[in-house]
Amino acid sequence: MATLLELLTERLAAAFATVAGEAVDPVLRESQHADFQADGALPLAHRLGRPPREVAASVVEALEIDDLCSGVDVSGPGFINLTVSDSALDGLLTTMAGDDRLAIPVTEQPVRVIVDYSAPNVAKEMHVGHLRSTYIGDAAVRLLEFMGHDVVRENHIGDWGRPFGMLIEHLLDVGESEAAAEISIGDLDGFYKAANAKFDEDDSFAERSRQRVVLLQGGDEQTLVLWRTLIDASQRYFLSVYDRLNVRLTPDDFAGESSYNDQLDSVVDELEAAGLLRESDGAMCVFPEGFTNRDGDPLPLIVRNRVGGYGYAATDLATIRDRFCKLGADRILYVVGLPQQQHFEMVFQVAKEIGWYTADSEATHVGFGSILGDDGKMLRSRAGKSVKLIDLIDEAVDRARRAATEKNPDLDEAEAGLVATAVGVGATKFADLSTERTKDYVFDFDRMLAFDGHTAPYLQYANARIHSIFRKNEAGGSVVDDGAIVISEPAEHKLAIRLTEFATVVDEVSQSLDFHRLAHYLFDLASAFTTFYEHCPVLKADGDVRASRLSICRVTSRTLSQGLDLLGIDVLERM
Repeated sequence: MATLLELLTERLAAAFATVAGEAVDPVLRESQHADFQADGALPLAHRLGRPPREVAASVVEALEIDDLCSGVDVSGPGFINLTVSDSALDGLLTTMAGDDRLAIPVTEQPVRVIVDYSAPNVAKEMHVGHLRSTYIGDAAVRLLEFMGHDVVRENHIGDWGRPFGMLIEHLLDVGESEAAAEISIGDLDGFYKAANAKFDEDDSFAERSRQRVVLLQGGDEQTLVLWRTLIDASQRYFLSVYDRLNVRLTPDDFAGESSYNDQLDSVVDELEAAGLLRESDGAMCVFPEGFTNRDGDPLPLIVRNRVGGYGYAATDLATIRDRFCKLGADRILYVVGLPQQQHFEMVFQVAKEIGWYTADSEATHVGFGSILGDDGKMLRSRAGKSVKLIDLIDEAVDRARRAATEKNPDLDEAEAGLVATAVGVGATKFADLSTERTKDYVFDFDRMLAFDGHTAPYLQYANARIHSIFRKNEAGGSVVDDGAIVISEPAEHKLAIRLTEFATVVDEVSQSLDFHRLAHYLFDLASAFTTFYEHCPVLKADGDVRASRLSICRVTSRTLSQGLDLLGIDVLERM
């Protein structure tokens, strides 16, 4: 089904084309003076050499829109104001109410999308720095799957490199079973720091660690078994965190750096055969077109260093080749912080030059800003250390539990636990995803857990309020039934306009991955419902009006629930 915005744009475009003799963008947007405003007459008037109001009047004269709008007029220098008719909204909302997907179509052109996100390091604790990649990546997965795309999740964990020499040796010193238990319960930082301290203080341990790296890279069987022990224990811990965060990463989604080790030589061979590989100061490099340093010299991507070792660039090239050429990706999303932007752009450019990345493909660095403390600096603990992700979530849930039991003392222990988890985790997700992705934001528990304002608890409470209406209605012997909707009041009209915009917002965000636009939409929807709730009695209304308003409540609840689910946020029927 076409959205309201699409229907209005189509009719306006036809009228503008009649006046201009060619296709013209109506430049349609929301308006404070009507439901929508078309600004296309102003640039068209400049091209035609006619007064803008005269051009706008001609467009209105050619406009066939009576079935959609109850009012069309020209204002100001040539703006075309449109007021959607209540009867048109009746039909659109009734269609939404009767559709499992709220009238949002599955994409007609599904593609295979690989989403690379989260990416913690083996034997290291997940910290606040992993929060944004995990939340943004999970929202991308949810939204793209909802739109009907074939989505492949890849958790590119750091499971290779020199630190594993000291970690394996420390594993042997501690004992395999004791170390695995220690890591699995989440004390990865303690394990890593103990190994690192021993490396710095004990020359014999340091030498053993260096030799262990050689054995690891050479494929020594016993070393690989010990290495696997570290990975398995770490993965169990990571999965426990993901379960707590309600994100969709599973054991099958781990794709560590090590999985590309056997492809690195062939990447070098392929680059060399394509004439892209050059020696520079003993290292083998690629100089992708369009990248220079501060002096204007070509900027290298070091594929193999002067002693023959491979670094991140080689692994990332092997990864993008594997994703395009073996996994058949049409679109790859790298959900990684903004500081890595140039690196990924260089990798993408090399992939284009060698032909792995074709004109029909898309690779995107989904960059994001940092999480700051109230001092405006990177968020750290009081001791100046990186904040553990699970500690952050625990505090959010504890605070949410206190707030929920304060607001509703009748909640029993089990209910309070469910509310605390949904509100606490949801609050951290909404605070993150409602921020423009490329910007930094200050992590503030008080602000994000507030039950009023631009927060997840406000949205969750709005949905719970709707369900309280349903419970009261059922207690009175009625049942909520999605039926015909009849709009008659201004507050109903405003809420209906908001509801019809859902499909447009979802479609646009699935392309841009600017999740703050979906978050802002949901807040506006909840605000419109609050106004509706205050001005349009539901249970006190009679007959058809009562039935219509119950149906409006139902479709609002479903829209809020679906929108929050796309952000990975749980909703509750009682808070």
